[in-house]
Amino acid sequence: MLREQMARLVNHPRFEQTIIVLIVINAITLGLETSPSVMEKIGPILLMLDGAILTVFVIELVMRMYVDFRGFWRDPWRIFDFIVVGVALVPSAGAFSVLRAFRILRILRLVSNIEAIRRVVTGLLQAIPGMGSIVMLLAMIFYIFSVISTKLFAASFPQWFGSIGDSAYTLFQIMTLESWSMGIVRPVMEQYPYAWALFVPFILVTSFTVLNLFIGVIVDAMQTEHEAEAQADRADLHKETERVLREVKELRREVAELQLSLKNSQN
Repeated sequence: MLREQMARLVNHPRFEQTIIVLIVINAITLGLETSPSVMEKIGPILLMLDGAILTVFVIELVMRMYVDFRGFWRDPWRIFDFIVVGVALVPSAGAFSVLRAFRILRILRLVSNIEAIRRVVTGLLQAIPGMGSIVMLLAMIFYIFSVISTKLFAASFPQWFGSIGDSAYTLFQIMTLESWSMGIVRPVMEQYPYAWALFVPFILVTSFTVLNLFIGVIVDAMQTEHEAEAQADRADLHKETERVLREVKELRREVAELQLSLKNSQN
């Protein structure tokens, strides 16, 4: 009986909404704790509020584990919540003091509590295999252009192209289009006038082609996720419709039997 009452509580929409509000409030308080002036004025209040919210999160997880212990550990989002809250429980002293900064990860619980965000993250995770092949292609392009640029420009521009690593980093800056022309390419072209013939194709291949492949893969994965959810909803609706039809047929059969029995009793 207690487990059923607790299950109704943790699955109630108001309960989920309350947890979401507490997550947002906790994120704000953790941000305020980074301000020395705010901590000087209301520091104890913020720390007390942070501890109270963390206590609520712990109680929530304990309640969910009590309601369905096996189901809790089968749900990857609940495991994620457990890890995020567990990090906050680690003592923030001594060697673990660095973990204090990771308390802000509690805001990531919004991912597991808000269906729309969870759907986006699921789509991104499903896009990882497709993105892997694109990363390999991009790595090969970087390696080829890094070797070429190192051999061509290392003598004159060792700070940018002195080694393959330096060239790769410089090419990454060029790919992001951050100060690529006035900062790198034009100074190189002052000594190597035809250097544009190397950098312009690199930008076209990486910035305008390969990176757009990432977008395409992600959009395709999210569309697939959306279609899968829509198909699941249609299947649930179909099952519900069949159930209603069976109940209607059963009701009609009972009514027909009742009418027949009434007719027999009148005769």
